Order: sequence, then C-alpha cells, then structure tokens
Amino acid sequence: MALMNSETKEFTRILPKKLISLAHRYLNFLTSLLVNLRIGPNALSVLALVAGMAAGALFILERPLLAGITIFVCGIFDILDGKVAESTNTKSLFGAIFDSTLDRYSEFFIFLGIAVYFRNHWALWLTIAAMLGSTLVSYTRARAEGLGIECNIGIMQRAERIGLLTLGAVLGSIFNVFDLAMIIVLAMIAVISHITVIQRTFYVRKVENADKSGKET
Repeated sequence: MALMNSETKEFTRILPKKLISLAHRYLNFLTSLLVNLRIGPNALSVLALVAGMAAGALFILERPLLAGITIFVCGIFDILDGKVAESTNTKSLFGAIFDSTLDRYSEFFIFLGIAVYFRNHWALWLTIAAMLGSTLVSYTRARAEGLGIECNIGIMQRAERIGLLTLGAVLGSIFNVFDLAMIIVLAMIAVISHITVIQRTFYVRKVENADKSGKET
C-alpha cells in the first residue's frame, strides 16, 4: 500500500505524475483544435460516454482489441473535456457534476460489457468486485468533498483504471491471451480500488484529527 508523504500530503499512484503531466502536454494541440472548432466540454463528456458504451458493446461482441482502443479514446475525451473547460474559462458546477456523472455511466457500461463476456466464467465475480471498487473510489471522493475535504488521492484512480483496462484488452488480444490478461487486470482493479477506498476513508480521519488538533492549539 502506498504511504502518505508527510511533506506533500499526497499518496503515490500507479501512474507516475510525470507520465500524467506529459500526456496532458501532448493533448494541448487537440485542446486548441477543439477550442477553435467551438466544441464545448459538455459535448466531450457526452462523447466519452458514447465511447464507454461502445467499448462495452464491443466486449459483448467479443471484439476486445477494438474495445481496448475505444476505452483509450474514452479516456482521451475524459481528459480533454476538463482541458477545454479550463482553456475557455467555462468551468461550472453543472459541468463538474455532469462530467462526473457521465464518467460513472461510462465505466458501468465498460464493466457491463466485460461481465457479459465473462457471463459463463468465474471471472464474472471478479468483474463485479472491480466495478464495486471503482464505484466506491468515486463515492468516497465525492463524500469527502461533500464534507469539505479535498480527497483526490489514492493509488487506483480513474486514469489507472482506464489505462489498465486498455492494456489488458489490447495486449491480451495481440498476444491471444485476452482472458488471462483481463483477469489479471480485473484482479488488480478489484484489490487496489478497495485499498484506495481505505486510503481515502482514513485520509478524511487524518484531516479531521489534524483540524481538531489545530483548533485545540
């Protein structure tokens, strides 16, 4: 399990921050293009949902390679909606909840497609565990922020889930070991997502205790 850095007060993640920052920089060109085309962030959130639904359908149709590529596209749209909103100064409370809600639907359809693919396999239960963990990761962040605590920490966030699902589907298809690759990915998501839920839950307690100590002094 990742440990909290006492100086930065952040948890390490599976994806290095430098890699995440690099991906954002490379997407700056697309962001500028979308801004010039007057494509708004909410439209990109909808496109991310459509890509997630398409990926789920492709898993059901037993086209895992195309499903993996589509999940990657879904992740790109998910990054671009925030970047476009920032570039056009159109961030809003509605946009934030709209994006987050569609993200949950998108992941649901992806996991649903995988569940249908594994409907006659024990990995169906692993898929359900991964879906539950992913949902709880998002819930704990939203619940913490509803309590006034920023909680964007943990080692298995949405970017990691999208990345793992993409790699599992694409590499599994290329090397003809899709079932094994996806089972490994689902196991990682299932276990580490629940670890992230624990991280976020106890992070809230840590912040609360620190706040109480500050008030006492």
